[in-house]
Formats: sequence, C-alpha cells, structure tokens
Amino acid sequence: MANCAAIALLCSALLPVTSLAADHTADMRAIVDAAIRPLMAEHDVPGMAVAITIDGKPAFFNYGVASREKQTPVSEKTLFEMGSISKVFTGTLASYAQVLGKLSLDDSPGKYMPQLKGSAIDKASLLHVGTYTAGGLPLQFPDEVSNAGMAAYFQQWKADAAPGTQRRYSNPSLGLFGHLTALALKRDFAELMETQLFPRLGLYNSHIRIPAGAMASYAWGYNRDNKAIRVNPGVFADEAYGVKSSAADMIRFVQVNIDPGQLPGPMQRAVAGTHVGYFKVGEMVQGLGWEQYPYPITVERLLAGNSATMIMDPNPATRLDQPAAPAKGTLFNKTGSTGGFGAYVAFVPAARIGIVMMANKNYPIPSRVKAAHAILAQLAAAAR
Repeated sequence: MANCAAIALLCSALLPVTSLAADHTADMRAIVDAAIRPLMAEHDVPGMAVAITIDGKPAFFNYGVASREKQTPVSEKTLFEMGSISKVFTGTLASYAQVLGKLSLDDSPGKYMPQLKGSAIDKASLLHVGTYTAGGLPLQFPDEVSNAGMAAYFQQWKADAAPGTQRRYSNPSLGLFGHLTALALKRDFAELMETQLFPRLGLYNSHIRIPAGAMASYAWGYNRDNKAIRVNPGVFADEAYGVKSSAADMIRFVQVNIDPGQLPGPMQRAVAGTHVGYFKVGEMVQGLGWEQYPYPITVERLLAGNSATMIMDPNPATRLDQPAAPAKGTLFNKTGSTGGFGAYVAFVPAARIGIVMMANKNYPIPSRVKAAHAILAQLAAAAR
C-alpha cells in the first residue's frame, strides 16, 4: 500500500505546477527545508545549494556555509564540484560532435587513437565506451597509471565480456569517451567545454579550470574528518568528474534538458541526443550520461538504480532494439561525488519539474535520492 500511495502522489507531478512556483514560495521553502535541514544535520554537511525548476521558473534555497573557516554563506552563485555529473556534460559534447558530423557513435576508438587499433578496446564502439558497456573497464584506473601511461593501459586491457553485454560504471570508460571526442574535434577537452559547450548551453559560471576571478566563489569540500579539501586531479579527471558549477547554472542546464527547443539547432539536437536510451540495465535505461526510469517511480526503485551494486559491480546489459527518445513519462537522474562534494540532479520533462542538490560534503547517495524524491513529490502534491 505504501508503494501505491507513493505512485499516486507522484502521478500528480504530471499536473500543471505553475501556480506553486508563482504564488507559493513559502510553501516551497517549507517543503525543501523539511527534506534538507535534517539531512544536513544527520551527515554534518557544512553547506548546500538546492535549486528547483517548475514550469520554466527557477527557485533557489541556500543553506550553511561554503567555507567553515571563513564562514562564507552558500548562494546560488557558489561553485561546487559536480563529480560524475560531469559525465552528462561529456556526453553532451560527444552528442554535439555527432550532430556536427565530426564523429559517429558507431566508430571504434582506434579511428581517433591509432595506437589502439587491434586492441581489445578497439572491438568496442564509441557508444559502448560512452555507456560503460565496452566489456568491463574498472571503476577507476589503477594507481600506477599516469596520463603518460593512459594509452598503454588501454592497449593491454583485457575484456571480461563482449561489448554491449555488460554495464560496469567506469571513469576510464567515460573518460576515454571524452578524450576521443576531443580528438575528433581537434581541440583540448577543457577548452571545448569552456569555450564551446558551456556558452552554447547558456552556462557562464561553469568551469573545468576555475579562473582566478572566480576562485572566491569556489566552495571548500569537507571529507569524513571534516578536513577542507578539493578535487585531486587524476587521469581523465576533466572528462569524468571535472566540472565545477553553481546552482544557478545547473538549474539552467536542467531547464534546457526539459525543453531543448529553447537552444539553437545544433545544440538542441545535441541535448536531445543525450536523452536517447541505448541499454537496459535492470529497471534503468542508460543513455549518454543520463540514467532513465519510467515515471512515476517509487523511491525504492530509484534507490535500486542508484545503489552501490549499480556503481561498483558489473551488471547485465541489453541493447534496446530501437534506441529512441524516451517515453513521455521518464525521469532522468545522475549523481556525482568527489572526496569533499556530493551532488544529485533529477528532472521529469513531461512534468516540467526538476531539482539540483549540491553539497560540500560527500554524503551518502541514498540520502540524496530520498530527499530529492520527497521534494519533487511534495511540490507536485502541493500544486494541486
């Protein structure tokens, strides 16, 4: 009965919600506060920026501090490390390159990195690399692998499964996808993100390399010992987990994903391309960065799709016979973490509703999912 009630509540998210955004800011604040304040207290989170979009209208809810040492308050302009939410931006850049005719997802890696021709990774396609289905690339590179040794690592890598049969979430896989995209576009990856992708999406406070003038807005992250830290770059850090962004920019990104039609033609098609689902993995569908679920959805099902098993273990994958734009009722989401930051994004285009949650502590993913699910459901119910 509890699941039935949750489904009924979430079905209401398909109702118009403009009036809530326009007239009930205090109600929205109460809903967000009820989910976020206990979460921050439980996990000792110094600061959070939460943004909601309802029918194209953003609302911002800021909590705590960006720096415990300086007691700098969080705002919608505070820069947080997005962790693996960066992978969605990498997927968008690759989709953009495909729209421009610079690459095809059917290409093999060796087309862009000739040193990989004939290797096991070259039996996979760019699509496999971009959806973690190349055949068993690990979550992280081994510690001994450096930037200089990256190509040699892929040359000697041995697959555990045939391409397209297994999803194993992987920074090396998605990082290679971004690297190959940059090679296809014949530009540096970070430069492409900062001078091409971000501006075309209307994002002007998002960075791979934070400029000196924006450093004052860059939050400090805090580890389990409450030590102030920031991301430690590794191989393919830019491609896999390198984006730093603000709540204002991230909710703009959610809005253009809800309604890509507001973007110029090529970027409109690029964003829409990241909504195509390619592989079924349990009850989740994997696209280029975004993970998709039928909507409405229970919190239990959403938690299963974001579980440690889905992140840490190989899972059987089935290629969809007709990859296409998702059904009308689809929820998209992605988590992201670094040593000192934790973030979550979820949105439902049919309901024109979405949420961004950014924190300067890597608190547990289930807590993020539960809070976002509760907020979206209650906002929809309050709008009736």
